Amino acid sequence: MLHAWRSADDLRATQFSSSPRPARHRFTLLVPGRHEEEVMGQTLDRLAQQDHPDFEIIAIVGHDDPGTELVVRQAAARHPDLIKVVVDDSVPKNKPKALNRALQIATGDIVGVFDAEDEVHPGLLTVVDSKFQETGADVVQGGVQLMNFETSWWSLRNVLEYYFWFRSRLHFHARSKFIPLGGNTVFVTRDRLAWSKGWDDQCLAEDCELGVRLSSDGAKVVVAYNPEYVTREETPPTLKSLYKQRTRWNQGFLQVLGKGEWKALPTLRQRMYARYLLNMPFLQAATGLLIPISLVFILLVKVPTPVALLTFLPLVPTIITLVAEAAGLTEFGRVYGKKVRVRDYVRLVLGLVPYQVFLAAAAVRSVVRQLRGDGSWEKTEHTGAHRDAAPATPSAEPTLVGAGSEVTR
Repeated sequence: MLHAWRSADDLRATQFSSSPRPARHRFTLLVPGRHEEEVMGQTLDRLAQQDHPDFEIIAIVGHDDPGTELVVRQAAARHPDLIKVVVDDSVPKNKPKALNRALQIATGDIVGVFDAEDEVHPGLLTVVDSKFQETGADVVQGGVQLMNFETSWWSLRNVLEYYFWFRSRLHFHARSKFIPLGGNTVFVTRDRLAWSKGWDDQCLAEDCELGVRLSSDGAKVVVAYNPEYVTREETPPTLKSLYKQRTRWNQGFLQVLGKGEWKALPTLRQRMYARYLLNMPFLQAATGLLIPISLVFILLVKVPTPVALLTFLPLVPTIITLVAEAAGLTEFGRVYGKKVRVRDYVRLVLGLVPYQVFLAAAAVRSVVRQLRGDGSWEKTEHTGAHRDAAPATPSAEPTLVGAGSEVTR
């Protein structure tokens, strides 16, 4: 959690170069979207503003999603030399199937993935290109940051999860040579994607699964995080939506655990990291199931004083974690220019236990779904809450089919 802040040198080492090298690579940017009419057009417009000299954008929509297809084709009409449209007719649909469909026509030697609601810095590809050159990496993972911490009590904690994950923990995993990749702002060489045959379309955490396979094969993964270059996103708009999202992630981790490819990691330390991380849904589920048992013991069972005192020991790491989170919230507000109020710190403290209960409930559901063999994909809704008074998408009047872009079915 605090890996990146061990020293000033360590913190600087987690960043992109301040003087990027001249462009050398061609990028293909994959942007899948399903029922994303509200946000995807603006995302494509922002991606088209990249200052890199050589890239293409492939937007992927479902054959049964005319609303998103219309928005995507309008964006393609505005940027006919940059945006291609792929229509995915697979059934049932999921994100890795969409990515694999678009990969068939990708022309870049580096493939990047973005989500339909992403707010991407125009200089991102330039610094990512330079990072590939500087390090000889097979994969470069950029930063992703949820922004709307003030929306609800749980959005505050969700934002901090992302902050510590991309700012610090992923750097720790990359240094340990075992890394579950993030779902977007991740760039993989075309050679490595050819080796992996794309993404596993049966896995609910295709990003984690790809990262585990690449780690097991010794791929070099580099993580870089600059607040200036992070991809900005929003927290799920409702607690129910977050519940489904977290269930999907947890179940995906269980699927990766069951596949067992992490067992090919060369060192015991790496395999132990993998066991710990991929077993996290089981640990959280067990915690959730123990909560009512704990309440019964508190109310009905009398124990000797020394035993009672020992039961308070878990509070020590909990308090330390809470202090670290409060410091992280302060720094988040400073680096992103967000005003953090006293009430936000109060929400941070009061939300600690309810949020852990919530995570445990999602973990329990993921275990139940996995045991039942239910691998259906539950989509996360987006509303654009992370965009600060963004201008309206420019109007265009193309027909639903054509619009000067490449069409693939």
